[in-house]
Amino acid sequence: MRRLVVFGLSISSSWGNGHATTYRGLLAALARRGWEITFFEHDVEWYRAHRDLPRPEFCDLRLYADWGSAAVRAEASSAVREADAVLVGSYVAHGTDLVQWLDGQPARPRFFYDIDTPITLTAFQQCGAAEYLRADQVPTFNVYFSFTGGPALDELERTWGAQQARALYCGVDESVYRPHDVQERFACAVGYMGTYAVDRQPGLERLLLDPARRNPGASFILAGAQYPQGMRLPPNVRHIQHLYPADHAAFYSSCGLTLNLTRSAMVRYGWSPSVRLFEAAACGACIVSDTWGGLSTLFQEGREILLTTSGADVQACLALTDTQRQAIGEAARHRVLAEHTYERRAEVFEDAVDRSAAVGATVR
Repeated sequence: MRRLVVFGLSISSSWGNGHATTYRGLLAALARRGWEITFFEHDVEWYRAHRDLPRPEFCDLRLYADWGSAAVRAEASSAVREADAVLVGSYVAHGTDLVQWLDGQPARPRFFYDIDTPITLTAFQQCGAAEYLRADQVPTFNVYFSFTGGPALDELERTWGAQQARALYCGVDESVYRPHDVQERFACAVGYMGTYAVDRQPGLERLLLDPARRNPGASFILAGAQYPQGMRLPPNVRHIQHLYPADHAAFYSSCGLTLNLTRSAMVRYGWSPSVRLFEAAACGACIVSDTWGGLSTLFQEGREILLTTSGADVQACLALTDTQRQAIGEAARHRVLAEHTYERRAEVFEDAVDRSAAVGATVR
């Protein structure tokens, strides 16, 4: 039995974030491989009000109110002393203080999991620090795991001094994300699921709302939290405030086309697949995605995914037959199950732990 301590944004609530489903998939896979896991999560009101996994079976969830509390730090210190590895995630509250505190703890292989790499690197370039990690703290981790591969890994090592940067993309739990029968409540020509982001909004307008206006007889769905209350939607676009993970597979299986939109920083760096992309593919969805570098290494255009830059492209995709869309969805599902499950991600993580243990503790 090996022990892992994780400090992450959230595992108890998937509301408005993509971190929770990633941690759930990865840690559940590690637990199946014999790991005993403790997860420290800052207890905040907006997650407390929307907890869809308050008692995960695969890890010991420790909610804390104040990282500055001596009692909380004592509890965390006790867990770290017993750990074989420590993992710190991006967007952890008081992350820079937490990483500095770890410097005073017993040496253990230490890893950073950046689920927001382009945002982190942009902050480093602008002011030398993100709100959850300083650039000078990057070299203190044995391995810097990144949601973004490609050139970002070179930048992490050459510019910011990472001992080793490795891609650890999000993945999919194939026992949860699989094809479902179409559910009438989610049936639509095009569906998009994603939290509101200012930089994604132009893509939403161009690739979902404009096609909706061109096809007033078809139904479209926008699912996601934090959209402005005054946002005007075409009458044939239904907005669902939030879909819990238990409904995701049914949603993807019920959409004629599933739209994937990427934040601008991720587009700029490329090599940044989202959780939603793999989840939709595992459900056999026919995905229509915006384009970015590295996407072609994950899915084959035209056979496993459809790429688009304009509403006219979406219009052309809508003209595909059910048989054509089904073939694309099935090919994408086959690719994901072969290469992008959390069992595969757990193997990558374990390999990094084993290699780090072999060469010694974290360089400080």
